Amino acid sequence: MSLPLVIRGGTVFDGTGKKPVAADVAVAEGRIVAIGRVAERGLEEIDATGLYVAPGFIDIHSHSDYTLLLDPRAVSAIKQGVTLEVIGNCGFGCAPLRDPVLAKTAIYGFDGSLPLTWRGVGEYLERLERAKPAVNVAMLVPNGQLRLSAIGIEDRAATPAELDRMSGLLADGLAEGAHGYSTGLEYAAERAATETEVTQLCRVAAKAGALYATHTRDRDHKAVEAIEEAVRTAEHAGVRLQVSHLLPRVTAGGILERSIATVADARARGLDAAFDMHTRLYGTTFLNTVLPPWATRDGRDALLKHLDSTESRARMKTYPSIVAGGGWDRIVLLDNPAVPEFSRRTIGDIGRELGRDPHDVAFDVLQREIDHLHRPMVIILCYDEDSQAKIFLHPLCMPGSDATTLAPDGPLAGSTFHGAYSWASWFWRFMVKQRRALTEEEAIHRLTGLPASVMKLADRGVLREGAAADIAVFDPERFAERATTFEPNQLAQGMVHVVVNGSVTLRDGEFSGLRSGAVLRRQSPPRYF
Repeated sequence: MSLPLVIRGGTVFDGTGKKPVAADVAVAEGRIVAIGRVAERGLEEIDATGLYVAPGFIDIHSHSDYTLLLDPRAVSAIKQGVTLEVIGNCGFGCAPLRDPVLAKTAIYGFDGSLPLTWRGVGEYLERLERAKPAVNVAMLVPNGQLRLSAIGIEDRAATPAELDRMSGLLADGLAEGAHGYSTGLEYAAERAATETEVTQLCRVAAKAGALYATHTRDRDHKAVEAIEEAVRTAEHAGVRLQVSHLLPRVTAGGILERSIATVADARARGLDAAFDMHTRLYGTTFLNTVLPPWATRDGRDALLKHLDSTESRARMKTYPSIVAGGGWDRIVLLDNPAVPEFSRRTIGDIGRELGRDPHDVAFDVLQREIDHLHRPMVIILCYDEDSQAKIFLHPLCMPGSDATTLAPDGPLAGSTFHGAYSWASWFWRFMVKQRRALTEEEAIHRLTGLPASVMKLADRGVLREGAAADIAVFDPERFAERATTFEPNQLAQGMVHVVVNGSVTLRDGEFSGLRSGAVLRRQSPPRYF
């Protein structure tokens, strides 16, 4: 008898945090059929001598909703051993949508090259299936799109009728296969959402047995209060809670420790709660988040008039945005073709050079990019390695990319999203090899079994007989990121083989051309390609 695939002689980690064992792994029909000494020959054999064999890594916090449609190869992810991405985070995502013009403001990576022809979650997931992604995908329903569909760009709480409509859209999305509901309460489309409003929507998620993932309301000076709100919401609604990128942007005065304790204490009280963190030493977002909703709701020409108006600029400066909240000397403008002379510099420094208010510098850049408002990106210098290590040490914490999948060639070659090429490899290099803060088996658990348990995916994130054959085979000494802050589009090194649903997607470090990912619908069997 011949097996389709046998991985021989590797050091096998099962994803649960247990010590590894020397074993072979046999695969048939997209599933693991044996772990141990496998006598049968494989139609394809992979020699894993000297390599680690682990479950495929799970990106609990991805923004690849749109980029997987543009380039489903998921090159940046596969080269890090990622076999599953959870999309729809931070209230951003591709469905549901009612007005495509408004919807694009809450989609990371949107460039207009692919029209938004779908409307509901089910239609979007079908479109994603037709794209044949190389990775498995699970979706959250994004609150930003719920609000844009029901309210539009309005800086106010939802009316009862609007909230009913949002609740219906969320219930539909969950019934059509989404695994949960997400918010991005610092962003313009959602800032006015009240705790009561979010709690009602969380009750819809709870009724469906789904997850609530939240980018909390204020991650600067009121970070603890924002996390406390998230916990209250989850407890009142009876919903599972995932706090996104928990590390506050201000950590002085014990804020970091209090933030962690808020989630840990809720867990001790019985709330099913955990959290994640990205692996950058900075946040990243659109520069256009500095604009208040009232300035953008009437379209391009109206916004241009506001940017031309001294009076409107003065009013816009009072808007408490995610960008301006912590000071302009920590906001770095990334490479931008409209203002190449300002690239890679802080907006505070640019303002001093020009003798201009930094707020006006930001408005000036957006004015020049009026037809490409999603192009200017910034990083927010706000973290340090000691804080990162402290948060990743906590057993409730798992890493995530907080990025979109990319590729150095093809339709996304000119795109950048920090973390895309480096998140899992950075985590391994930093926490295991450099800091020696986590054991190898614990680090692999954080990348596999822990996020799978949060998502309630029983057959993912583990290596055991009967589980889906998502497997990462890597060199533990070489696995590391090559990306840097200003040269982020560099593929990670050290990942040797990647298997997705039984198909070898990466072989000897080279892409096979196979795309065997599945759209994982909640409470329904995945569809394989």
